[in-house]
Amino acid sequence: MPTELPYAADAEVSLSYDELEVLRLQYQKELSQSHVTTQTKFNYAWGLVKSPMREHQAEGVRLLQELYRAEPSRRRECLYYLSLGHYKMGNYDEAKRFNSLLMEKEPTNLQAQSLASLIDQRITKEGYIGMAIAGGAAALGTILLASLIRRATRK
Repeated sequence: MPTELPYAADAEVSLSYDELEVLRLQYQKELSQSHVTTQTKFNYAWGLVKSPMREHQAEGVRLLQELYRAEPSRRRECLYYLSLGHYKMGNYDEAKRFNSLLMEKEPTNLQAQSLASLIDQRITKEGYIGMAIAGGAAALGTILLASLIRRATRK
């Protein structure tokens, strides 16, 4: 049985600049005509979320939140990409929240299961890093306190 679930690569694969530009131009064209279709808005938001640039990801999440509220038929895809966007931006609690909503609706969804695994791994890694930093700070504090006590007792 494989250890990696399918679709996990979705979190790491970005569109090329040219691919994202095609989506942006279509979105801008429709925006200038005062009617952006749901599909165009979703495609652009999807491309932005997949971008390696945080400002693109944030804009993609904003557009997806608008779609989520306005288009009930697109909520499943929006939940997944909202979760993915927050994951890529390092907002792991939000990523987990959106992904959990999706998994409540579709417990056998392999994309959601895969993303849940990635989110949990990242939360664990961040926790270890946080503990290491805290441990290092505590050790440094102990060393400083010991040197201050040593100096005070020498005088």
